[in-house]
This record gives sequence, structure tokens and C-alpha cells, in this order.
Amino acid sequence: MDTSLAQILQSLESGLPLLVLHFGATLLLFLIGVAVYVAVTPMHERELLADGNMAAGVVLGGTVVALAIPLAATLATSSALIDIVIWGAVALVFQLLTFLVAIWLFRDLRTMIESGNVAAGTALAGLQIAIALLNAGAMAG
Repeated sequence: MDTSLAQILQSLESGLPLLVLHFGATLLLFLIGVAVYVAVTPMHERELLADGNMAAGVVLGGTVVALAIPLAATLATSSALIDIVIWGAVALVFQLLTFLVAIWLFRDLRTMIESGNVAAGTALAGLQIAIALLNAGAMAG
């Protein structure tokens, strides 16, 4: 067998379990983050989406991306599972706080989104993604 292929296979054998563990932990954090977001938001995303509310779809889509961005940065820069879990949890808290602050600052945002105002939904999604990018940059250091 070619030496470089043997090295690749050996690297895969030793690295794949760690990759699966780290990815699984990050995926679990992501799912927890989405579940917490849906639980703490004053909107009923499932109903709004089922009714075809585009603004709610934009917000939820933006939220999902915004939760994933800093988790991806944490996954890319951490070599230990405990780092991923701790910094991933911190990243999720920042993202959830961003939503709560936005709803608090713009008190009619919920009503606008629930009524299907796509401009309001896009603005909130953009804010969440912007904070996520800054969050990821801070996590990557």
C-alpha cells in the first residue's frame, strides 16, 4: 500500500471517532439552542409557519443560521470536547440574548412578524446573523 494512503487511513482511524464526538456534541448544542429559542420566544413559530407567514420563516431561518455560526467557530477552533461544550453554550446564550434584546428594544416587532411583515422579519434575522458573526469572531479569537 502507498505510504501516503496508509497515513491517510491511519489518520482517519484515529481522528474519525473524535470528529464524530465533537460534531455530535455541537449538533446537540445546536438542537438545544433551537429548542430553547422556540420555547422562549413569544411567537408560536409552528403555527405561523403552518399559516405561511413568510416573516416568521425568515426569522426562524435567520435564527437557525445565527445559532450555527458561532457553534461552527467553536467547533473549528476547539480541540477538546469540554471547550466545545462550554464555549458553545456561551455562544448560544449570546444569540438568545440578542433576540430578547431586539424584542425588548422594538416592542412591536413581535406584532409585525406575526402579521407577516417580511421587512421586520428580515431586519431581525439580519441582526441575529450579524451578532452571530461577531460572536464567532470572538470565539475564534
